[in-house]
Amino acid sequence: MSASAWLKMKRSWELYVLLLIPVAYLVIFKYIPMVGVQIAFRDFNPISGIWGSPWVGLKHFDKFFSSPNFTVLLKNTLVINVYSILAGFPIPIMLALALNEIRTGFFKRSVQMITYTPHFISTVVMVSIIILMLSPHVGIVERVLTYFGMEDTNIMGEPDYFKHVYAWSGIWQQMGYNSIIYIAALSSVDPSLYEAARIDGASRWRKILHIDLPALVPIMVVMLILKTGEVMGTEYEKIYLMQNPLNLSASEVISTYVYKVGLLGAQFSFSTAVGLFNNIVNFILLLAVNYTARKYSETSLW
Repeated sequence: MSASAWLKMKRSWELYVLLLIPVAYLVIFKYIPMVGVQIAFRDFNPISGIWGSPWVGLKHFDKFFSSPNFTVLLKNTLVINVYSILAGFPIPIMLALALNEIRTGFFKRSVQMITYTPHFISTVVMVSIIILMLSPHVGIVERVLTYFGMEDTNIMGEPDYFKHVYAWSGIWQQMGYNSIIYIAALSSVDPSLYEAARIDGASRWRKILHIDLPALVPIMVVMLILKTGEVMGTEYEKIYLMQNPLNLSASEVISTYVYKVGLLGAQFSFSTAVGLFNNIVNFILLLAVNYTARKYSETSLW
């Protein structure tokens, strides 16, 4: 490192000290544990340890790919996540655009507080609310359906309804919090653009179409890339808590399968192989979407 670089670091040493804590966190809790990934290629024995366990190569991957559960797990994981992304991605954008058009300060702050609050509800409480609302005979949703003459249905016990309940409850819980980044982007738009549009007689819809949306496109592309990179990573806790024997055919995903096989079944090597496969697919999707975004737009992660 050159002398000038050392001089700059010395002048701003306080910033590097602050940076030291998150870097240490990443190294200790993210990178060093990667040594344990080799368990996926060994017949891990806790007594022998990682290095003493025999090397078996791709044995556990072959076992997973040839398992009758592989197709079901992959299908459920993709269906739930792709559905959640397609249904949920536009909602925070629309909420941010709507809030940006509100001129009454008290009403705007009230709407923001009401939409942000669900984000801070814990997963356990959230799932409890869902189960109580959808409970047959006593749940408020069932009572409303019955009042309008519809058939009383155990929604949480129907596999076909599971992805809808999971996706839309997540959208309701996260839309306010996810809209913050879009609201911040809209606040940086030059006010003179709105003034010029108003002088030209542009309607609110035209302002949104020609000023607001172009300002949001770079953020939208980045957020979509990040969301796509998580397409194989479902919210494990929520899925697991929402599962029951009746909806298991539609709710069993790779993350819950890894938990049940790895921790409950003590098949550590096999579950590590399944988790590694899941992460590799996510990484490949992230690279592919980022490459596509960089090729067809001016915005990408790198």
